[in-house]
Amino acid sequence: MQEGNFVASLLPLVVLFAIFYFLVIRPQQKQQKAHAAMIAALEKGDKIITSGGLICEVIKPEDDFIRVKLNDDVIVRVSREFIARKIEKTETKANA
Repeated sequence: MQEGNFVASLLPLVVLFAIFYFLVIRPQQKQQKAHAAMIAALEKGDKIITSGGLICEVIKPEDDFIRVKLNDDVIVRVSREFIARKIEKTETKANA
């Protein structure tokens, strides 16, 4: 009889964990995978925004870093970890 009582007391905890998983953990994992795929697919000429807010153009993707151009004279290397997102071509036309 106590065994059934134990299972009944664990059921709300299991349901709570399932809700937490589907509302928090799973979407975050999907977002991380999409971000990693975006970084892996960066090519020369793509425009990106760093986590520091700099808008750059990709010159050459390297192993741990990406060589980017800030303006015509300044070329720097940015760690892949600090790339926030890629600016799509339609976004740059809308802002111009």
